[in-house]
Amino acid sequence: MDFRFDIVVEYAPFFLKGVLWTIGLSLVGIVFGTVLGLVIGLGKMVQNRFIRLPFDWYVHFFRGTPLFVQILLIHFGVMPMFTAQPNPLVSGAISLSLNAAAYIAEIFRAGIQSIDRGQMEAARSLGMTHVQAMRYIILPQAIKRMIPPLGNEFIVLIKDSSLAAIIAAPELMYWGRAMQGQYYRVWEPYLTVALIYLILTLSLSKLLHRLERRYDA
Repeated sequence: MDFRFDIVVEYAPFFLKGVLWTIGLSLVGIVFGTVLGLVIGLGKMVQNRFIRLPFDWYVHFFRGTPLFVQILLIHFGVMPMFTAQPNPLVSGAISLSLNAAAYIAEIFRAGIQSIDRGQMEAARSLGMTHVQAMRYIILPQAIKRMIPPLGNEFIVLIKDSSLAAIIAAPELMYWGRAMQGQYYRVWEPYLTVALIYLILTLSLSKLLHRLERRYDA
């Protein structure tokens, strides 16, 4: 196999640009997904069945359908309702955020419910409201337990951001496909893209491992 390093070097600036957009999309997805996921996770723990129902179905829909399909629906179906020319980056960020929220909601629900119920009762007996007890007593302990699954979700999100290439969002995979289309070669673009994703995910895994050890201490 004749591996052409020259075309990899030629596309290096584009791959760098793609890496920055990949990280940006993933960060937006994890930040907004975490906020929305917390709301949905709390909604799923409401005792009233009718209030809980839309939160349950949100999770069922986004966890039960492919992210690929969700991106297409949002970009070609939902976004045209608001703008004549949907921005692929905006559509990709929204899709990743909504998808991540469904998984993060379950992480929050499981983390909160793993805390002994007696702690909530003790906090309420001290005069705290339910919101105060959740904010100062329950969530700080739950978040410590949620760091590993949240980190895993961020890693998954980085890899899943590659699906945004299908709507021409200029992230990393987009430039890999562009390189393949220009030179009609497979190994150079896709091995390079795979290596970059591997570096991103391994670096993040290492960072999360150090964060876990810090909280354990």
